[in-house]
Amino acid sequence: MTQVPPVRVSGTAPRVPAGERERALIETARRVLPGGSFGNMPADLVIAEGQGGRVRDLSGNEYVDFLLGSGPMFVGHGHPEVLEAVREQLPRGTTFFANSEPGIRLAAEIVDAVACADQVRFVSSGTEADAYAMRLARAFRGRDKILKFEGGYHGMSDWSLMSLAPRRPGNFPRPVPDSPGIPASAADEVLIAPFNDADAAEELIRARHDELGGVILEPFQRLLPPAPGFLQRLRAVTADYGIPLIFDEVVTGFRFAYGGAQAYYGVTPDICTLGKIIGGGFPLAAIAGRADIMALFDRDTVGAERFLMQIGTLSGNPVAAAAGLATLAILRRPGAYDRVFATGRALMAGMAQSLKETRLPAQILGEPPLFDIVFTDARPHDYRGVLRADADRARRVNRSLREAGVLKGESKFYVSLAHDDADVAHTLAAFDAAVRAEAERG
Repeated sequence: MTQVPPVRVSGTAPRVPAGERERALIETARRVLPGGSFGNMPADLVIAEGQGGRVRDLSGNEYVDFLLGSGPMFVGHGHPEVLEAVREQLPRGTTFFANSEPGIRLAAEIVDAVACADQVRFVSSGTEADAYAMRLARAFRGRDKILKFEGGYHGMSDWSLMSLAPRRPGNFPRPVPDSPGIPASAADEVLIAPFNDADAAEELIRARHDELGGVILEPFQRLLPPAPGFLQRLRAVTADYGIPLIFDEVVTGFRFAYGGAQAYYGVTPDICTLGKIIGGGFPLAAIAGRADIMALFDRDTVGAERFLMQIGTLSGNPVAAAAGLATLAILRRPGAYDRVFATGRALMAGMAQSLKETRLPAQILGEPPLFDIVFTDARPHDYRGVLRADADRARRVNRSLREAGVLKGESKFYVSLAHDDADVAHTLAAFDAAVRAEAERG
C-alpha cells in the first residue's frame, strides 16, 4: 500500500495527536454545544488557521483544504488583497443598518456579471436568500406552491427541507419532510420532481401550473450536472406559464464562471440566489432577479398591498461587501478560472487513474471546481442514483484522506484558486493510498 508522507511545509511539525489545549477545547465543546460541534463537521477537529489552500488544526497538523469553509474561500484563505480590503473598512465601521459604499458597489458588480440580475437584495445567509426567493416568487405569481427537485438543497427553511435527503423516497410529487418540527401543512405547499427528468418535470408543471408560485433548483444539483437540454426545457415551460424560475446559485455563483452556472450552462432564470463567494469569507448572500419581480421589495413602486417586507440587521454589511468586492476583482483577472479548472481536472484525472487501477466501482461526479467520488457501478443522474452508492466506503475514504492530511466535507471537493501543484500531488498520493486500502478490503 502506498505510504503517504505527512503534510509539511517549512517550519511545521509532523502530524501529532491532539494536544492538551485542543483536547480541552474539544471537551468544552462537548459540554456546551449539541453534539460537541457547530453542526457541520466532526467534533474532534478544531481549526486554528488557514493560509492559501491549506488549514492547520490547533495541534499544528496541516491539511490540504478542499472544504474551503463549505465553499466561500474560493481564492484561498488569507488572500492579502481580501485582507487589505477588510482592514481598510474596519476602522470606518462594521455595520450601519443603512446603505454603504461597499454594498452598493458590490450590488452593481453582481448586476454587471449575472445575466438574470437587474437588481439585488442582500441578506446574510444562503438559507435566507432561498427562503426569500421562494416568498418573492409566490408573491409575484399570487400562488402558494413551490416545485423543487428531490435531493436539491436550498437551506434550512421548512420548504427547503422537503425531500432534501429522504432515506425512503416517496412518490412524486408528494414531498417527504427531512426534519422534525416542520408543520404538516408545509408539505401541502411543495411539489417534488426528479432532477434531470425533463419529461416528468414538464408534465408536472403543465398539469399544476395554476397552483405554482415558482420553480426552484440548483442548476448543478449537489454533484449532478444537468442533463443536456434539462435546464432549457425547464426555462421554456416556466416561461410558457409566466412561472418564475429560480436558480439557487449559492454554491455555483461565481464558481463555474464569472456569471455563475447560468452563464456556464447558457440558461437565464428569472431569479437567482447567491452566497459563499460573494462575501469573501464573511456572512453575506443575495437575491437577484428581474426588475419587475424585485420591485416587490419596494413599497413605493408596488404599493402597500404587494409590498414584500425584508429586513436584516447585517444585510449587506460593509465588511463582507468589501471582502466580496476584493474577491470578485481577483476572479476577473485573465486566467483565474482557467487555473481553477486546470487544478480540478488534474485532480479528477489522477483519481480516475487510481480508481481504474484498483477496479473499484466508482464514478467521479461534478465539474472541475466542484466534484466528488461516488462508489457505485452505475453513473447517477438523480438523487436516487446517488442514494444507491456505497456511503460506508465513501466515509472510510474520507477518513483516510483526513488522516493523511487532506480535509474535505462528506460529499465534495471544493477546488480553489490557491491550490497548487504540491497540493494536487499530495492529494493524489493520499487518495491512491485510500482506494488501494479499500480494494484490499474487497
